[in-house]
Amino acid sequence: MCPPHSTTTPHRMSREPYPFVEDSFSRFPSQSNMYGLCQAGEQELLAATLKGKVVCFRYQELQQKVALWPKRCSLPTSQDSGDKATPFLNIYCDYEPGSEFNLESIAQSCLNLELQFTPFQLYHTEVQCDDGAKETVFLLSGHDQKIHLYKENASLHQFEEQPVERLFPELEQLPSNVLWLDMLSLDQGRRLSAFGCQSGCVGLALVNQTGPEILQSWRVQFDSPISTVLLFPLSCKNAPSKITPGEEMCGYNLLVTSTIEMAVIYRDVQEHGLAHSMCLAESDQWDAVLSALVIDLDFDGQKEVLLGTYGQELLCYKYQAAVSGGDGQFQLQWRRSFKSPLLSIIYLDLTGDGMKELAVLTLKGLHVLQHSLTCTAALVLERLSQRVSDQTKAEVAEEEEDTAEEAALQTSSN
Repeated sequence: MCPPHSTTTPHRMSREPYPFVEDSFSRFPSQSNMYGLCQAGEQELLAATLKGKVVCFRYQELQQKVALWPKRCSLPTSQDSGDKATPFLNIYCDYEPGSEFNLESIAQSCLNLELQFTPFQLYHTEVQCDDGAKETVFLLSGHDQKIHLYKENASLHQFEEQPVERLFPELEQLPSNVLWLDMLSLDQGRRLSAFGCQSGCVGLALVNQTGPEILQSWRVQFDSPISTVLLFPLSCKNAPSKITPGEEMCGYNLLVTSTIEMAVIYRDVQEHGLAHSMCLAESDQWDAVLSALVIDLDFDGQKEVLLGTYGQELLCYKYQAAVSGGDGQFQLQWRRSFKSPLLSIIYLDLTGDGMKELAVLTLKGLHVLQHSLTCTAALVLERLSQRVSDQTKAEVAEEEEDTAEEAALQTSSN
C-alpha cells in the first residue's frame, strides 16, 4: 500500500521510443546480487559474484574494434575458516602520491578486517575533518542491526572501526537491519541521510555535520522490506529544464522502493520531510524492485527515474507537470524486458567518448546499453541549430544597439 498523502491516479504509458541499443552481454560464472556492481575509476566496472570472484570490465581496442573486455581480478571477498567462509571487509589502497588509478597495483595492497556479522551494503561518503579538509569513510550495514563506521588512521595507513555516533548520530539507534543507505551533502555544512530497513521502516534526517547534531528527523513505515532509498534533485545543474515554472519539484526528493509495494517519491524533503509523497503507478506489477537510478537520460535537464525489477523489467518514469492546477505526476515512459532479474544499474562513460552507457547487472551477467545514435545525432543537430539561432539573434541585437548608440551620439553632437 502507498503511504498517506500519496496519489495513485492511473495513467497510460507514453509512446516514447526506447532510447538504447544493447552493445554487449557478458555472462558470469556464478550469480551476483543487488550489492554486486560498482564503478572503478572513470571507465571501469567491478562486478562481484557469489563464489568470491570479482570481474573488472573495461573497453579495449581489439582488432580495430572497441569491445568490452572482462578480466578476473585477484580480489578475494571471503576467506575460509574451518567449515565455513568467514566474512571480511577487504580495503584495497594505493598510497603512491600522484599515481593514477591502477587496479593491478591496488590489488597488491589489501587490508583484511574480519567481520562478526553478515555484511549488506557498503557505502562511502565524505566527512569534514577538524582542519577543514574532507576525508572518505566507509559505512557498512550488517545483520546485527547496526551500521559500522570505518575510518583511516593516517599515521598507520590503515582503516579502523570507530563508533558510528561520533560522526553519524542519526545512524546510532536503528529499528532493524539496514538494507540500503544514501546521503547527500548540502550547503552550510549540513547533510541529508536516508536509510531503508528490512522491517519496512524508512528513516530520514537533516544533520549539521559540525558537532555533529541532528536538526530534524522523520520516519515512515512500509509493509515490506526496503530495497532502495535515493536522494536526488529533479533538475540537473547548469542544464536547461523543460519543467513549467512553478510546477517543478523543488529542493531534494527521496525515492523509496520496496519488495512488494509501489515505489514512492517524497517531494522536497528539506521543507516537508516525509509528508508529501507520490506513488509510481504500475511499479509493483513486475515483482520486487531491486535497483533504482535517477539520471537525465534524454538530455533535457530533467532527471528520469529508472527501476530494475526481479520480474525482469527495466522501467523508466518521467515527471509531468500538471496541465491546470493540482500536482504533477511521474509517468511511465517506457519499459524493456530482460531474460533474467535485474539486480543493479549504473550510468557511466565506459567507452570514453563523452556519451555515457547504461550498465545493467542481472542474475546471469552484465548488459551494456548505449544511447541510440539516431536519436542522439538528431538531438545534437537540434541543439547546434538552436545555438546558432541564439548566437545570430544576439549578434543582431548587438548591432542594433551599436547603431542606436551611434545615432544618439550624432544627434547630441549636432
